[in-house]
Amino acid sequence: MKKKGLSTSHLFLLPAGIIYISVVISPVFYSAFLSLFKWNGIGKMRFRGLGNYVQLFSEDPVFHKALVNNFIWIILTLVLSTLLALCLAVMLNKEFRGRTFFRGLFYLPAVIAPIAVSIIWRWIYNPEWGFINQMSKLLGSSFSQNWLSTPSLSIYAVFGTNLWQSVGQPMIFFLAGLQTVPVDCLEAATIDGASNWRRFLHVTIPLLKETFVIVIANLLIGAMKVFDIIMGLTAGGPADSTQMMSTYMQSQTFRYNNVGYGAAIAVLMVLFMLVVIVPYVRFTASRDN
Repeated sequence: MKKKGLSTSHLFLLPAGIIYISVVISPVFYSAFLSLFKWNGIGKMRFRGLGNYVQLFSEDPVFHKALVNNFIWIILTLVLSTLLALCLAVMLNKEFRGRTFFRGLFYLPAVIAPIAVSIIWRWIYNPEWGFINQMSKLLGSSFSQNWLSTPSLSIYAVFGTNLWQSVGQPMIFFLAGLQTVPVDCLEAATIDGASNWRRFLHVTIPLLKETFVIVIANLLIGAMKVFDIIMGLTAGGPADSTQMMSTYMQSQTFRYNNVGYGAAIAVLMVLFMLVVIVPYVRFTASRDN
């Protein structure tokens, strides 16, 4: 009976396993295979071994720029997205009139397609009649900026768009975590004379440990593979100032037909994300046990 039950379980898992292997596992290994060749997608494949990887790290300044931009994006995401999402969750966890409406309002951008968000914010950032520059004029200020065409500002302008669009999801995670914090613990801290800030810092934050793990893991993965917002607003420009590994991979593969080179970038993205995913899975598995 035990063997029969085990076999039945495997049969139920078989369709999902076949789909997962076909859609996820096989393309990863095929990309790793292609990364060892120089190929334009049509002609004869020429074996290069690790030549594509050596070229990426030793000869390609655009890839170096993409790595730095990804690192900047990750830092901004971990700091600003986490803090803003936590602050919004704390405010929306309080009892006040219209709380449900504001929860939906702050979460709304998360359900809008990234390309639609990019179109909206292209208008907002427009240097001639965009909302930001026009509002500055209405306030009597001479401040005006080419937000998306200034290399030193463009990555931060694009990140601002991403922050507006993506903060809703971690906010919901934090909100769910705050609602699981035992009231008894907070009341005990209050009786002991703890201020609101100390109660939040020493009671609420430690009890949100698992929520922080989920939020940070999701934000890191999203930061590593960010693509839609970048392509919709700047396509990696100006002067590669907003180039990311994902956008550079796309341009090398589909614009310049360097399929092997683009596959090497994709493999590196998978390896970098595994550095995040594997510790996360191990942590959650240890918590379950």
